[in-house]
This record gives sequence, C-alpha cells and structure tokens, in this order.
Amino acid sequence: MATEEDNKDAGAEDPFAGWAEALEEQKRTDDKPADAEQGGPLSGEPVRPFSGSAGGDTVNDINMVLDIPVQLSVELGRTKVPIKYILQLAQGSVVELDALAGEPMDVLVNGYLIAQGEVVVVNDKFGIRLTDVVTPSERLRRVSRG
Repeated sequence: MATEEDNKDAGAEDPFAGWAEALEEQKRTDDKPADAEQGGPLSGEPVRPFSGSAGGDTVNDINMVLDIPVQLSVELGRTKVPIKYILQLAQGSVVELDALAGEPMDVLVNGYLIAQGEVVVVNDKFGIRLTDVVTPSERLRRVSRG
C-alpha cells in the first residue's frame, strides 16, 4: 500500500494520479452498501459535506483545471450583411465593420468578453495589449442583461 507522500510524489509526475486514486476509491465504495457508507436520511447518520479530495488539498484540485484549453479570440468588429452579399465575396472584396479605426478591440474567452485592448506587433506577429479588464461582477451583469 502506498503512503500519502508516495501519492503526492506520483501526483507531481503524473497528472492522472488523482483520477486513478478516485477510481480506486470508487471501486472500494461500490463494494459497501451505499446508505451505510454515505450517511444521509436513510442511514440515520448526518450527511457529510463533500471534501473534494482525500487529503483536503484544494490547491491540487484547482491545478487540475488550469491546463484546460479555452478559445481566446480578439474581435476586430462586426457587421450584418445579406446572404446574397456573402455569395458575391471574392478575393480583394472589402467588408466594412462597425468598429472605428483605433477603437479598442474586444478580447473574448469562449465567446465571453473578458477585456479590451489595442493591437501591437510582437516579433512580426500581431498581439494585443490589454487596456481594460472586465471585473467578474461586470461580466455577470453583462451576461444577465444580454
């Protein structure tokens, strides 16, 4: 049986070590009666709160989601056009957008506005310098409004 320190060392090397531990724990609990193990109204025991992990280490829990990729995009502008205009587009066509030249661009994560910024060039590639970051409370207000 591995010690707790062995598990921590393995978790640092293997990002899936936590999942393996959870699956092993699930197999052990499946062998026991659910109402006696979990507590609750049927067992007569009080319901225990969810601890998140066996060691109660919430830092490792948040680290599991930090590597999840999200789509970050910068929106130059928008416009609405009829389908017949889209079908007529060809190389060299110009599409007029609603944004003004020099206006801050929207930075979106999975389609949600998180910041605004200005275009910069870094090593011959475009980048964006953030000029205004939307606070979490403002994001919630905008989502509920629209």
